[in-house]
Amino acid sequence: MSLSPRRRQEIVDALRRGTVPQRSLDAFAVGLDRFAPALEEELASVQAGSAAFKAVRGEYGSGKTFFSRWLQERARQKGFATTEVQVSETETPLHRLETVYRRLVERLATEDTPVGAFRSIVDGWFFALEQDVLGEGQIAEQDGAALLARTDALMEQRLAAITSSAPALASALRAYRRASSEGQTALAEGVLAWLAGQPNVGAEVKRFGGLKGEIDHFGALSFLQGLLVMLRDSGRPGLLLVLDEVETLQRVRGDVRDKGLNALRQLIDEVDGGRFPGLYLLITGTPAFFDGPQGVQRAPALASRLQTDFNTEPRFDNPRAVQVRLPGFNLALLADVGRRIRDIFAEGSPNAGRVRECADDSYIEKLAQAVTGELGGRVGVAPRVFLKKLVADVLDRIDQFADFDPRQHYALTITDGELTPAERSARAAKDPDDIELEP
Repeated sequence: MSLSPRRRQEIVDALRRGTVPQRSLDAFAVGLDRFAPALEEELASVQAGSAAFKAVRGEYGSGKTFFSRWLQERARQKGFATTEVQVSETETPLHRLETVYRRLVERLATEDTPVGAFRSIVDGWFFALEQDVLGEGQIAEQDGAALLARTDALMEQRLAAITSSAPALASALRAYRRASSEGQTALAEGVLAWLAGQPNVGAEVKRFGGLKGEIDHFGALSFLQGLLVMLRDSGRPGLLLVLDEVETLQRVRGDVRDKGLNALRQLIDEVDGGRFPGLYLLITGTPAFFDGPQGVQRAPALASRLQTDFNTEPRFDNPRAVQVRLPGFNLALLADVGRRIRDIFAEGSPNAGRVRECADDSYIEKLAQAVTGELGGRVGVAPRVFLKKLVADVLDRIDQFADFDPRQHYALTITDGELTPAERSARAAKDPDDIELEP
């Protein structure tokens, strides 16, 4: 995969910080090729006007976040909008869909707008509506008032199936268009914030748009429908929505957990029922969430929808199933990722030959073994730390210091302060049975 200097730098910078890069994940993704054909089929089905749902299971450190971002990037390359919502007990509880909707809009991304794409999507939709109106040949482009009125009428027509349950959606969109056309920037920004589900929008903005209150739990689903209509009318295939870390539901109070599980079941049923054409919904969670008594199994209706046979060998898992499992890393895969990152780093370095010589395949394998050993032998929790150490402690030094040899001058050190709770737990365990896993 050929990378531009900017893309190479983005990858290296993110790994140096210990985070997952936002783009170009195909350049160092390993072990995911077996899923690609089935996912491509599902994205194509969504692009044709259907909807899809997929659950991804894996232990901590198995690469669920990487998988979801790898799929998001592939979807954006096909024209999809994507968004990722981290389910959280306090900030984004799953049973409050209005909060999920707000986070969804905040994280909207497209190939040309990687952050905060909501405004460009709304503006692009109105532009598409104007082009449709002008294509009718009855209104001149110079007749601003007539063009505005006819565009509003066409908007109402496109949203007719939605406004019956959420009339405020069309009112807010009309208000945003009017404020924008009149140059009232502050009002337009306020209406857009209300459309995005933001709380505490000023009274002046609400009076201008004829809006009351805020988007609630039920309105959120209708507003999601509206977003899908805007994407479709703008020529985009749809939206990939990732609900990450749904296993946090296991740690909340019993009644809140049941509400969250019910909200997830409701959302999956709505996807299956055809309410959201153009939506690909992906959730990620641990095996304990899908199989344990404090997770999906508490809600029999939800459990039946997600039930998948994992009794065969992992190599025979069905990538088309509603639920797929990530087998996690082994040392060979970890070293393979390290080699790919080494090569990406070298391509952007004037000292490429030294980088490849000093951090050769043998050294990378030894570093992978050392990091894994420091983390209780658990390869699954090692990738983040391994890649951070490889880039920041080894490759950067080889690149900057002509006499640096990692075999002579570098000794691996890992402090508890640089580890996540799961990584610290793995490091502290003397025996696999001592490893504390989050419930």
